[in-house]
Amino acid sequence: MIKYNFYKLSKSKKIRYLKNNQKDKPYIVFLHGFMSDLDGKKPKAFLRYAIKNKLGFLALEYSGHGKSSGKFTNGNISKWSKETTLLIKKIVKKNNLILIGSSMGSWISLNQFKIFKKQIIGFLGIGSAPEFLEHLMWKKFTKKMKKEISTKKIINLKHGNYEYPITLQLIKDGRKNKILNKNINYKLKVTMVHGEKDESVPSSYSKKVLKIFKKAKKKIVVVKKGDHSLSSKKWLKILIKELSLIT
Repeated sequence: MIKYNFYKLSKSKKIRYLKNNQKDKPYIVFLHGFMSDLDGKKPKAFLRYAIKNKLGFLALEYSGHGKSSGKFTNGNISKWSKETTLLIKKIVKKNNLILIGSSMGSWISLNQFKIFKKQIIGFLGIGSAPEFLEHLMWKKFTKKMKKEISTKKIINLKHGNYEYPITLQLIKDGRKNKILNKNINYKLKVTMVHGEKDESVPSSYSKKVLKIFKKAKKKIVVVKKGDHSLSSKKWLKILIKELSLIT
């Protein structure tokens, strides 16, 4: 039985998270994707791996996601990155950490490097999507869509079976969080895993992420026939294998 915890940001605001405390061991920190949560297979698989290998673990749901409080439409990359920083400081403290970023979680992960610097000893990206708001959304919007979001301050995007409420403030905040033009010069292990059949984010994004790591031991793994989430049993095995090579 997995036990979830809540961290109170204020009287009315709380963040749901999963943890496995370990005193002097590195922590795996899993950061989920856009409009995702901790009920999926990936966070649970990584938690099991951490427990089995006596490693610390932290995964959180950003505000407006899952069972965390707040409205999704009030959130943005800056806000979700700050919540992540806060929880890392609270749970991981001074321990070393390995970041796992799934889709948007990779963007949130990259924002942690300027704060935790040499505490981060590894980074695993899954279908990484930094700066997706500008390149995969805004730049692909038609004139009509841009007009709608500019006047109504929100647009509902359909993608597959899902509908995403995209706010103008979210797009604008994304521009303040450019990360692909910055270099990260720490020595660490960086692995990007990307599904060959990812229909949400092209694998070129994983390659762009690798380019910013100048001194890392880095590689990209393209999963044959793999989709965006890589949550099936056989794909989870690949992710766990790549994680074990980092830890």
